[in-house]
Amino acid sequence: MPVTIAIPAPLRQFADGQSQIVVEAKTAGEALERLTSTYISLRRHLFNEQNALRNFVNVYLNDEDIRHASGPETPVKDGDTIMIVPSIAGGAVAESEVAQLPELSNEEILRYSRHLIMPEVGMQGQRKLKAASVLMIGTGGLGAPVGMYLAAAGVGRIGVVDFDVVEESNLQRQIIHGTKDLGRRKIESARDRLRDINPHIEIETHETRLTSHNAMQLFRNYDVVVDGTDNFPTRYLVNDACVLSGKPNVYGSIFRFEGQASVFWAEKGACYRCLYPEPPPPGLVPSCAEGGVLGVLPGIVGAIQANETIKVILGAQDLLINRLLLFDAWSMKFREFKLRKDPKCPVCGEEPTVKELIDYEQFCGITPQHAAPPEPKLEEITATELNARRLRGDRMQIIDVREPHEFDIAKIPGTKLIPLNHVVTRMNEIDQEVETIVHCKGGVRSAKAIQALKRAGFSGRLINLKGGITAWSEDVDPRVPKY
Repeated sequence: MPVTIAIPAPLRQFADGQSQIVVEAKTAGEALERLTSTYISLRRHLFNEQNALRNFVNVYLNDEDIRHASGPETPVKDGDTIMIVPSIAGGAVAESEVAQLPELSNEEILRYSRHLIMPEVGMQGQRKLKAASVLMIGTGGLGAPVGMYLAAAGVGRIGVVDFDVVEESNLQRQIIHGTKDLGRRKIESARDRLRDINPHIEIETHETRLTSHNAMQLFRNYDVVVDGTDNFPTRYLVNDACVLSGKPNVYGSIFRFEGQASVFWAEKGACYRCLYPEPPPPGLVPSCAEGGVLGVLPGIVGAIQANETIKVILGAQDLLINRLLLFDAWSMKFREFKLRKDPKCPVCGEEPTVKELIDYEQFCGITPQHAAPPEPKLEEITATELNARRLRGDRMQIIDVREPHEFDIAKIPGTKLIPLNHVVTRMNEIDQEVETIVHCKGGVRSAKAIQALKRAGFSGRLINLKGGITAWSEDVDPRVPKY
């Protein structure tokens, strides 16, 4: 009957790098015999000259230690798993590889001591980390924990790509920045924080927007790329540039309470386009600025990305290749889905059509070439103009199309709340004989509401508040909170 034998990382080099091997056997001893008959070099690591298990090797059957029970005679059944657990670990590393790795100073040995005493890392692995280079795209919610953990782990050279500045709304989740950094370039704030975490590493800053013109040149100088982006054009750009340059792409994304993580490495498995061949239509998926994000979520997903990046550098098995990890922070559940490399993928498939980087704004439908037919231009009013009309006593009504929990945060006096999803069904609550000002947080949802009302046959005059309640707070009444 088929039994799975789990091979520990230190011994996988003697089993063609495999982490699991299935054999036919009736007992644990027979399973191990079949394993070592196939992989002869593995035998001397498990058995002594008397054909008995070595003293420093334990054997578990479905997490139960069987060495001191019935041992090799323990019967097994279909679906059982045998785990080999050696008490020491290691493995030969080629002398040429050892010679090329940088040495660790005494200060670094002390700093990384908790790594060094782990056989899965050890001196050799830590020297690999020191020799490695990682490029982080973004220093926001995901980039913050990724950068901090990679710096603390001793990754020798970390590149950071960003062009934004630190805003107060960032601080709820972007833990690499602090209150003192408000108004600073994120790349400067991140550089200073990473250097403070670990002065033994090199931080390279690239204060630029990642584009089709600079991506290949940037990626060429790094071993691993970590995707901490928050928009679809850059995400597809990162994927394609990684495929074309042969770099592993450690992916993460977040929204509200949900996160995703994977490792897209075209040489070994699927890429992002295999998972999502096309982006969603513009505006269909709201941004974190519109939908929100639980502050701790990017910390969890970013830590997973950092973990996978370290594993890539160490040459670990069982990476998140061909696997999509989903995390729901609200229900505290992880789920995993298997991915398959798409032979028809336009960038990593058998006959790729994307052989150079393209215009990803167009690809994602953001520019006119791929955009939907434009809606008629909306009539707009500024916050200052609206306030002047209110003070004059002009006859009008103001409709707020945000969600109730947003209305609790901040509101313009005298407004009526009708959330966007209900604005058409509750159209009868809006007086069509009175001029109507529609607003949301920034002006996007209110524009959608006006378009929906017009399509539904609303005949009254509808005016969009430019910049929404955010503009009201900035230009009219600073007592109204910004969020």
